[in-house]
Amino acid sequence: MSTAVADFKPTEKLLKTRNIGISAHIDSGKTTLTERILFYTNRIHAIHEVRGKDGVGAKMDSMELERERGITIQSAATYCQWKDYTINIIDTPGHVDFTVEVERSLRVLDSAILVLCGVSGVQSQSITVDRQMRRYNVPRVAFINKLDRTGANPFRVIDQLREKLKHNAVPVQIPIGLEGDLVGIVDLVTMKAVYFEGKDGMEITEKEIPAELQELAQKKREELLDAASMFSDELTEAMLEGEPTVEQIKTAIRNGAISLKLTPVFMGSAFKNKGVQKLLDGVLDYLASPVDVVNSALDVKNESEKVVLPSDKDKPLVCLAFKLEDGRYGQLTYVRVYQGKIQKGMTIYNMSNNKKHNVGRLCRMHSDEMEDIDYAEAGDIIALFGIDCASGDTFTDGKMNVSMESMFVPAPVISLTIEAKESKHLNNLAKALNRFTKEDPTFQTHVDQESGQTIIKGMGELHLEVYIERMRREYGVELITGAPQVAYRETITSRADFDYTHKKQTGGQGQFGRVAGFIEPIPLEEDKNYEFVNSVVGGAIPREFISSVDKGFKSCLDRGSMIGFPIIGVKLTINDGSYHDVDSSDMAFQIAGRYAFRQGFSKANPQILEPIMRVEVDGPAEFQGPILASLNQRRGMILNTTEQDGYCKVEAEVPLSDMFGYSTVIRSSTQGKAEFSMEFSRYAPVPRNVAEELMKKYKPNSKDED
Repeated sequence: MSTAVADFKPTEKLLKTRNIGISAHIDSGKTTLTERILFYTNRIHAIHEVRGKDGVGAKMDSMELERERGITIQSAATYCQWKDYTINIIDTPGHVDFTVEVERSLRVLDSAILVLCGVSGVQSQSITVDRQMRRYNVPRVAFINKLDRTGANPFRVIDQLREKLKHNAVPVQIPIGLEGDLVGIVDLVTMKAVYFEGKDGMEITEKEIPAELQELAQKKREELLDAASMFSDELTEAMLEGEPTVEQIKTAIRNGAISLKLTPVFMGSAFKNKGVQKLLDGVLDYLASPVDVVNSALDVKNESEKVVLPSDKDKPLVCLAFKLEDGRYGQLTYVRVYQGKIQKGMTIYNMSNNKKHNVGRLCRMHSDEMEDIDYAEAGDIIALFGIDCASGDTFTDGKMNVSMESMFVPAPVISLTIEAKESKHLNNLAKALNRFTKEDPTFQTHVDQESGQTIIKGMGELHLEVYIERMRREYGVELITGAPQVAYRETITSRADFDYTHKKQTGGQGQFGRVAGFIEPIPLEEDKNYEFVNSVVGGAIPREFISSVDKGFKSCLDRGSMIGFPIIGVKLTINDGSYHDVDSSDMAFQIAGRYAFRQGFSKANPQILEPIMRVEVDGPAEFQGPILASLNQRRGMILNTTEQDGYCKVEAEVPLSDMFGYSTVIRSSTQGKAEFSMEFSRYAPVPRNVAEELMKKYKPNSKDED
């Protein structure tokens, strides 16, 4: 494994490439920071603000909805040049509902900038994003933003990075002034004061450190050198002999950052144009190039074997499709090239279905703009046109039979029923659902077999709201939405006998069949819906009609008599019956079986069951009270609570019918700092008052049907 990498001599282009993501809690200033980065690297020539008040909006928020709401909904890719380095950037959403966008971006990136608000510090989504970075072993630097705001305190944020996220966070800068007095930063590596002056902070001047900050700067530099020396013997020796060089310090910090054991912390205010250029220098100095990260794939023929992919343009092609978009010109597929070279006109193979495709058009993305290119090499992030594939598919040139490991996709937690207001929009609705489910693996849809309703599922109410709004805007489909029906079930709780004779005489051949036996419950834990036992002796019912009785019984399972939901957990035994030589038939015994079932079911103390969900809520320990209260109010049974590192986890079982709208409740009662997940656990009897309410609702409807 290591030899493959050792033999490889990286090109200068590769060493000067950085693939970075910008991730953070919602409203920490990610998109504003990206806008400044693009401005200072001459990719855009004017700065626009996130909410689009000037009618333009931030470059990376290209969707109309994003500009209106002032949030990022889709991750957007761009690239820029800084000091002869190429930086590919993906700006990701901060809202928990769009977490898959962060997930798929981090899957293909080599490193990241974790943006933190100088006032709010480490927030719930910062924790989620950090967990995602750890999942994919992404080295990161932290940028403490918004130091111009009242109440900003970067050193408190660094403490939170250490306590809450368990980072070895070390400042490489300290601010000169805070809140309204923020004018620049002190670089602790070069020990210079850096000021950002002139229009849009374009003029960078280096001066001596102000006298009042000398002591603090010296103290923080010593902390930095102590932490960095753990990752370089050369630096340790230089410190013992005298003053280490800037290069030695940078090399040690870079080693620590790439090994995920050190987080260099930068400071500034993107909105006030302070500190962004120095952060860009930090990206070049401390973050990983494609060469510094070990990428591996699985051998398709021998799945247990991992194959290391060196970022070598001369090796066979391996690339991963990580994001799809349906644009004006067809499907756009975002691709990360891990090994080899991809160029126009070549044939590539999709490893998931062995389909081959011709590469017609290659481009680099600049938010919603495209720049055509002829080829791309290992380490590049580009987009392909007109390739039909799914998110997570691996492409090769046919010389290697490998597949990249897929990304983690969280399960949806909320669902809604939808129907088009007008039937003429049904075709467009189908197109929209097909497109969105393909683009976003956390947005799912299915038709409920019992109610016939179309149900959409997602990561939260905002997630589904955005898709409903996009269907209206992009496909002209007006929707009626409602809470989906809970999948209740019916069962019995005791044994009961049945004895039913079906007799019908019309002119000519009649119908006759008698079925007798008993019905009894199957314990729910056995997870069996139906069992049929034939104990008839002496030919009371001829053998050819036994299966007819079974069919009759089965036909009753789809719709119970209490609230019209499927019946589960019943065992039927037939032990007697009678027949007529002429009038008995398959149909006669099916009908007899059906009525015998209903007779026995009504006498066996029937009961309504409801789905119980296993719910897990994670949040800061200070909100443990509101979290427990919110579950208790929903007929929740608390199973377990644990507390660790200032965070608590509550596990409970809660009826699904009480979980609708829970995401809004839990966010409002914990200031948006708690998140929950739920999955089906089991069926359990509903309380008497709920059962009566359900039966009341069902009876008028069933009369209409009759």
